[in-house]
Amino acid sequence: MGVASLVLGIISIIIGLFSGGGLGWLGAVAGIIGIILGIQGKKVPEQRGTATAGFVCSIIGTILCILMYVACIACVGGLAALS
Repeated sequence: MGVASLVLGIISIIIGLFSGGGLGWLGAVAGIIGIILGIQGKKVPEQRGTATAGFVCSIIGTILCILMYVACIACVGGLAALS
């Protein structure tokens, strides 16, 4: 579970950085699943380090995706208000 959490956290960060906000919801979902798997992975002593890294990456990715998604919606709303 620790490795899965780490992979989902990295995917979430990549989606947050490069999607421009359009796929932010997908990155946020991957990040939330990564957070859950990271918490469960911390219970296994052999996976504690990987699970912690996955947990942190998932939190960062989730926050990044949500911020970019909200920023994209704000930009579209601002452009619509100009018309």
